[in-house]
Amino acid sequence: MLVRIVKMHFNSAYVDDFKQLFKRVKFKIANFDGCLNVKLLQHESEPCIFFTISYWNSWAHLESYRRSDLFIETWAIVKPQFAKKAEAWSLLEQ
Repeated sequence: MLVRIVKMHFNSAYVDDFKQLFKRVKFKIANFDGCLNVKLLQHESEPCIFFTISYWNSWAHLESYRRSDLFIETWAIVKPQFAKKAEAWSLLEQ
């Protein structure tokens, strides 16, 4: 299983909009072929920082999602709202 962690630091004015956007797309991501689960976490003391954690059957499934219209369209909305460049890690669960 592949675990994908993405850290996003947003402009403060976008935080509420991002939460709403994630609520709208979470079900679609979770039902994407090969996705086992996806969740959103917000930093405890820095509310502009979020992490998504998603679980995938394989690297190929994650890459298929990253090439999908769902990802491309969602990323186009959130990327301009970053206060800092997003960071991402792909990890193998042992």
